[in-house]
Amino acid sequence: MAKKQEQEDAQEEVTEVSKDVLRMQLPIRLPGLGHVNCYALVDDDGCALVDPGLPGPRSFASLEDRLKRAGFGVKDVHTVIVTHSHPDHFGGAVRLAKEAGAKIVGHDSFFFGVPSPEDEAKASVEDQEAALAAEEEEDGRPPAIPPPPQRMRDRGRRSPWGGRRPGPSRFARWVYTAMRKFRGISWVPTITDPVTNLEVLRLAGREYFVVHTPGHTEDHICLHCPEEELFLSGDHVLPTITPHIGGMARSLDPLRTFYQSLDLCAAIPHVGNVLPAHGHPFQDLAERCHAIQAHHDERLEKVKEIGRSLGPSSVEAFSQRLFRERSWGPMAESETYAHLEHLRLAGDVGVHRDRRGLLIYEV
Repeated sequence: MAKKQEQEDAQEEVTEVSKDVLRMQLPIRLPGLGHVNCYALVDDDGCALVDPGLPGPRSFASLEDRLKRAGFGVKDVHTVIVTHSHPDHFGGAVRLAKEAGAKIVGHDSFFFGVPSPEDEAKASVEDQEAALAAEEEEDGRPPAIPPPPQRMRDRGRRSPWGGRRPGPSRFARWVYTAMRKFRGISWVPTITDPVTNLEVLRLAGREYFVVHTPGHTEDHICLHCPEEELFLSGDHVLPTITPHIGGMARSLDPLRTFYQSLDLCAAIPHVGNVLPAHGHPFQDLAERCHAIQAHHDERLEKVKEIGRSLGPSSVEAFSQRLFRERSWGPMAESETYAHLEHLRLAGDVGVHRDRRGLLIYEV
């Protein structure tokens, strides 16, 4: 079977994909992915980089090699734009900020993995909200969804559906926290220049509009340059695969949020060249957005079919019929949960909690 574009190995060649925009492929080894596209937007002061690859010396050495091939050095990088909070997109940002003094641009909701003290404070507020929801249920006014297990920092990080949460393991989070506190080592960037939807960035001598596209992550942004009819799509719109849509989000219906973001992008005028974070540039943004929506429509029908076959079942049981065995685990369960919740909110499935605290869905 031929590889999907996104699975192809990184090539060393640097190509100009639009005026003053260079595509540099950096190697990664993640499920279903063989490279990440780092784009250099060139101006008189040097360049801005979009998504500078994974953390670590090997990835950074590849970035230095690609910059050299393009006629630049690390110190020529004055800006890093991070499309979203996944390591293959922000990994080189901290080192670029340290060695080149680069500012780091990302959405103002950027968040990855390990809670900061501010996030812990925010979590305590959410715990109070969960308690209020439980009180409403006791008063005979049930909340819109069976209340999830309370946020647990010491009980296995259970998910809203009752299984294990996706994301870094407890040990990985402990190691990261220890490195940050006691050795001052961090590869998760601080966003020095946060942006929101429709803000304008001056890049490569042109205006680029920030387009907030929650779905794959809540902090995902794309960049649109009407003058060049250029759209940097990050992971939001990829040429041959669809991004992961997880249920761990502030939105009650993450899949609906993703659909809305796709509708937004499909309606953007003056786009003739789409630059994705993985895979090759392509032209028809609207067509690809509609194809991704159609894929998820098919998945929703598949989930209903599974439900009719299984009867009342847990998210884990649904996910193990929806995904191949090699993909089983918290990530598959999270995406399955997103689809089940979309169907629940549409009135197509019912749900209750069993004695173990698991959500049980029934078509």
